[in-house]
Amino acid sequence: MTVKGSILIADDDAAIRTVLNQALSRVGHDVRVTSNAATLWRWVSAGDGDLVITDVVMPDENAFDMLPRIKKARPDLPVVVMSAQNTFMTAIRASESGAYEYLPKPFDLTELLNIVNRALSEPKKPRHDRNLEEQPDSMPLVGRSPAMQDIYRMLARMMQTDLTVMISGESGTGKELVARALHEYGRRRNGPFVAINMAAIPRDLIESELFGHEKGAFTGAQNRSTGRFEQAEGGTLFLDEIGDMPMEAQTRLLRVLQQGEYTTVGGRTPIKTDVRIVAATNKDLRTLINQGLFREDLFYRLNVVPLRLPPLRERSEDIPDLVRHFFKQGESEGLQQKRISPAGYDLMKRYPWPGNVRELENLIRRLAALYPQDEIAAEIIEQELRTRDAVSGGGISTGLPDDLSIGQAVEIYLQRYFAEFGTDLPPPGLYQRLLAEVEYPLVLASMTATRGNQIKAAELLGLNRNTLRKKIRELGVNVYRGGR
Repeated sequence: MTVKGSILIADDDAAIRTVLNQALSRVGHDVRVTSNAATLWRWVSAGDGDLVITDVVMPDENAFDMLPRIKKARPDLPVVVMSAQNTFMTAIRASESGAYEYLPKPFDLTELLNIVNRALSEPKKPRHDRNLEEQPDSMPLVGRSPAMQDIYRMLARMMQTDLTVMISGESGTGKELVARALHEYGRRRNGPFVAINMAAIPRDLIESELFGHEKGAFTGAQNRSTGRFEQAEGGTLFLDEIGDMPMEAQTRLLRVLQQGEYTTVGGRTPIKTDVRIVAATNKDLRTLINQGLFREDLFYRLNVVPLRLPPLRERSEDIPDLVRHFFKQGESEGLQQKRISPAGYDLMKRYPWPGNVRELENLIRRLAALYPQDEIAAEIIEQELRTRDAVSGGGISTGLPDDLSIGQAVEIYLQRYFAEFGTDLPPPGLYQRLLAEVEYPLVLASMTATRGNQIKAAELLGLNRNTLRKKIRELGVNVYRGGR
């Protein structure tokens, strides 16, 4: 049901004002439009309007400068901010300024109408403000693609919470950068950020690394040692490659998350803990659960807010921004200023980037250091990418023939799966587990291919739209408008 209200719109673009006026009026809202911030402020200060929709850049004032005044005068008034400056910092500033929601331009009209209806339906309550001058100057994330816009908006919503976040994505997509952004722009920014990579620690030392140990707890423990939980007290603990955590350590971690306390290895006194947990993995934890290698109850404790980082090949339109960013970093380190030719960018956008953003960064540093030209030509890019393919075995490799059918691939997978159990059988329920494992990537790939359009994805899959929505909820698919 649509909740009717009075909507105040401020945008310098006459076409956008017209579209919004017509769309909102058609569903019964009372709409007023203006092209400047002064008129909008006059309406707001007079007590008019139930909701504000405003562009960031106005002819007479930036919306971010006006938002604190609006929130002070009318803390219950929801403000939806739009911007064509689609960066991570834009989303963060919108959240920190007290905006109800941030929408990058061009926006989806249906999504905007849903946001308006949700804002008008919610009980009015003041939203927390924060001094913008406290923000770090650096921009940790780069990219303006639709896929990254959804990541920015999700992060902005998470900044003022302590909810546990599970970041998934291929190696090199920037999972630790996202975890650091959640910390540095969040409410725990004055506390420590402590990272631990589960894959880099011997299995028999993980519990000691996490929880610390007492003197004499085991051979070689000559002194008491603090663990990462104690080091991260009051801040954020980043558990990278969580899928590599051994089962016994998973059990102890689950107990900490449930009870909010832990004991050191060899200790007896429980220690209260106050940390925010951000976990990351490049593995499919659902598959590990089905194989009995990861605890399902721990997965649900960690997966409160799932966040999937898209591989670089799904957001190739971000490559020019990333290249300029890495070249600028190189300049600050004494390397010469460089640029890529248009044909070179075309080659880079077609390359699959198996190493993702990390691979791109390494390539840019190599180009800046080894080539004297101011402009790097396509021939050099092609030569470098061909060399990397030869070293890595040709980019993304599955080790399977290219003409393999889905049925043949599943058969090979099942042969390997059964072989892992030797003479034993896998746990019961294999039929449903296998269907679930196929269903998740199928729905995710369809949503990515249709840029998050559920109508098109439902048609592609041959499903009813309501059925698709149910599948998205049940499978935990992180929907975003991925670039192609």
